[in-house]
Amino acid sequence: MDEPSTVEKGGAGFEGVKLLLCENPLPPIDEAIDAAREELPRSNHYTEPYSEPLRAVLSDRLGVPSENLHINAGSELILRQLFERFGQQVHLLTPTYPLFPEIAERYTETRLRPEVDFRFDLRELTLPAGTTLAVIVNPNNPNGGTFDVSAVPSLLEANPETTFLVDEAFGDFADETLAHRVPEYDNLVVTRTLSKAHSLAGFRVGYAVAPEALTADLNAANDAYPLARPSQAAAVATLEHESKIRDRMERLRSWTAALADDLRSLGVTTYPTETYFFLADFSPHDASDVAEQLRERGVFVKPLGDERLDPGYMRVTTARPEENERVITALTDLL
Repeated sequence: MDEPSTVEKGGAGFEGVKLLLCENPLPPIDEAIDAAREELPRSNHYTEPYSEPLRAVLSDRLGVPSENLHINAGSELILRQLFERFGQQVHLLTPTYPLFPEIAERYTETRLRPEVDFRFDLRELTLPAGTTLAVIVNPNNPNGGTFDVSAVPSLLEANPETTFLVDEAFGDFADETLAHRVPEYDNLVVTRTLSKAHSLAGFRVGYAVAPEALTADLNAANDAYPLARPSQAAAVATLEHESKIRDRMERLRSWTAALADDLRSLGVTTYPTETYFFLADFSPHDASDVAEQLRERGVFVKPLGDERLDPGYMRVTTARPEENERVITALTDLL
């Protein structure tokens, strides 16, 4: 297992437009901020063990027993623990979230192809013998496209010795979640977060929907009080106002579409997305050179750095419209 890099990190303290971390450009909803503020005077007390109030809300929202839910301070902690347990031989759909190749002991891969807009039919997925963990990211990071997950139950049944991890960090932007199917299978785990669509990245709230035995093991191996009181309160309040979140998601999609249109007008190739980020190919320009020159102009973005793809690829996250205009102005000068 490689030492973790900071490829998905960075930007703290940067004064300018940051498009590199898939952070939601919108702040938490007012109800979440108010709920967190109300809890601050009670921060001398722990939360309920294993964030039971939040588990209850999630149980009702997802239609799964609370015994199938594990809460932790961000989904990355959960992902690392799942790889520690099951990551001896991992199969990935690549390009993917760069943490996964880093923390897998060994991995094989099915490549997603740009010539078909990085789409892939999961019915065609074949796992090498000995695969201990198969990872499906839906919507996929870094391109933002979705998979038809109706094929996953057949994969679970055909590969009973393999644990399937469906990472739904951006699952609110997909048509379907598999969270409610977890109690039916012993080899399905779904991870989700409130960092993305819900704008709570700084509150650090992630969760897993897992078979009951695995959930009990994760709970026993972790702090019984994984969240600060303001974080738990903000999470509950946000989940109780999902209509606001859905409205904001549509706003984000419109900003993303406009940004992609502007990039295409500059000759940049962009790929379909269901989220507020997308892949762009700046060829014949090198994305590293473009990123360096953008940073000098107050825009922080990183090249994709996938050696299997041309060096022009970059993941682009939308900012607010006025900030996107700054990005397009800078790129007009560069390109």
